[in-house]
Amino acid sequence: MYTYQQHNDLRTTLATHGDMPMGKWSLFQLAYEAERQSLSQTFDELTCLSVLPAMVPYEHQVNTARRVIQELHGRALLADEVGLGKTIEAGLVLKEYVLRGLVKKTLILVPASLVLQWTRELNEKFAIPAFAQRNAWSWTTYDILVASMDTTKREPHRTEVLSQEYDMVIVDEAHKLKNSKTRNWQLINQMRKKYLLLLTATPVQNDMKELYNLINLLRPGQLGNQTVFAKNHVQKNRQPKNPEILRSMVQEIMVRNQRKQSSIEFTTRNVEAITIELSQKERALYTEVTEFIREAYQKRKESHRSILSLITLQREICSSSYASMCTLETMMKDKRITIEEQLRLQELYHMAESIPSYSKVERVIELVQQIQDKVIIFTEYRATQDFLLYMLQQSGIKAVLFRGGYKRGKKDWMKDLFEHRAQVLIATEAGGEGINLQFCNQVINFDLPWNPMRIEQRIGRVHRLGQTRPVYIRNFSTLGTIEEHIVSLLQDKIHMFESVIGELDVILGPKSFENDLMETFMTSEGKDEISARLSALSRRVRSLDIERTSP
Repeated sequence: MYTYQQHNDLRTTLATHGDMPMGKWSLFQLAYEAERQSLSQTFDELTCLSVLPAMVPYEHQVNTARRVIQELHGRALLADEVGLGKTIEAGLVLKEYVLRGLVKKTLILVPASLVLQWTRELNEKFAIPAFAQRNAWSWTTYDILVASMDTTKREPHRTEVLSQEYDMVIVDEAHKLKNSKTRNWQLINQMRKKYLLLLTATPVQNDMKELYNLINLLRPGQLGNQTVFAKNHVQKNRQPKNPEILRSMVQEIMVRNQRKQSSIEFTTRNVEAITIELSQKERALYTEVTEFIREAYQKRKESHRSILSLITLQREICSSSYASMCTLETMMKDKRITIEEQLRLQELYHMAESIPSYSKVERVIELVQQIQDKVIIFTEYRATQDFLLYMLQQSGIKAVLFRGGYKRGKKDWMKDLFEHRAQVLIATEAGGEGINLQFCNQVINFDLPWNPMRIEQRIGRVHRLGQTRPVYIRNFSTLGTIEEHIVSLLQDKIHMFESVIGELDVILGPKSFENDLMETFMTSEGKDEISARLSALSRRVRSLDIERTSP
């Protein structure tokens, strides 16, 4: 087979030895084949595979790259499950286009914490000369540039990017483009680009409009305009209409590989639910806050006032009373609250302040000491994160933080400290995004999110390609609280969620999972009613799964 390495060698030879006998038939044949290959518009085989001896991609990755190039013409949504190598697939597509001379100028937009990781992988695995964006002149200096989305969308960078033409644009964690009103979406939409790859394991999380906005970036009109889309595919209460037709249309632009369909043997995943009994003072605080939230929820129905902060408050108490104190303090400064509500909030603050120790924190310290290996602890709240760091250090356990808001260099530094010096990485949701931590196989979900797809994102940081050990996941919950019901639902149905996460017919389900849970807890009269309604929710999701898998 004539390879592109031979092609490049020949062209170099011809350029440096102009006096070679061009009448020689064998040399003419090679020159002719070189030009024919470079001008070829067919992609029956991926020529990049012959020039990447240091990397052997998996079959599903090669098939994905081939389909993106052959069928989707370089504009695709890569939506593999977490850990299956979307980055490798994008790298194969980019390398193939570069070799064929179809792509020269490329911009890769990723979360700030992944800029250096993407840059290293493109250089080391694909021999693609990629550079990390560091200053204003980077935009015009380098042909293949990796930059953070947050930096790129700000001025003066945005204007500089929009003034140029790109052969290819790649966007990682593309679910951040789900809202067409955001600067992220508008930036990608306005960029002049020939090829576009959007990478995300969760193309839809809550609303079918998210799917529409992603597809519209790749192929405007594929799902019609917003009016047509709503008429043909959106039922009331966010229910899909004509789901089979919608799924077929989406598959014309999306590639999704699942673990169960791949030939890869992943290490085992062991999930354990750990319940914690609140202390008497913690229980009293939780009860008082719950009653306060129920009263506020009833008022919200009349005044349409948001109760998101109140829901957060209830969940923070399950996390740590320390976290709830920060929210209570903020709520007391809200000018919209009544005098009666302010007095009530002050009482709750003093109750939280008087709690001497936290049952959940004590249990995680005990568990980390037992594990005696590297552990990632996920929490929803920064206040809890800070408190955990302090308490772990007081117990002689080396720990580091990882969260949104850190600059790129600091995130890389924290990851390096965790790998080489610290036992524990305490991460907020930003730690569940994109980074590879296969050197760790222990995850503790100190707080559980309501969206099961976010749990999969967290676990995917360690349970991914390259993991050689069994993975252990421990889900914390506090007895008799909102957490207990959530962890019970997710734990009992973990196999179901693993099989349906990312399946469009379930993701586009009757309502957002989080909204269902919120309504259940706010409108139920007691524990028995909560349990009954959660069971009904579980049966509804299971019925969708059965419907999906039935012949």
